[in-house]
Amino acid sequence: MKHGDVSEVFSGLGFPTYIIYPLAIAKLLAIAAIITKKSSTLKEWAYAGLFFDFLLALSGHLMIKDGEFAGALIAIILLLVSYFFDKKVFGKS
Repeated sequence: MKHGDVSEVFSGLGFPTYIIYPLAIAKLLAIAAIITKKSSTLKEWAYAGLFFDFLLALSGHLMIKDGEFAGALIAIILLLVSYFFDKKVFGKS
């Protein structure tokens, strides 16, 4: 929510700051695709995009050794739990 703080974190991780807003919009669209279940292909791409985003965040924090990797690790675990429970409960949708 605070662009200055987020820009500082992105710069510290070595990521360009111009991707902050597009990345935030992409995350919101991915969540919408997962929740609405309009297209199974779109839902799979949304899960994949979020997974790679969280994996990139985790690797960025581990590379600079700032000790702030727990949030990204928890996000990956929750995303995987969501993905596999979605498959189990709703089947291939």
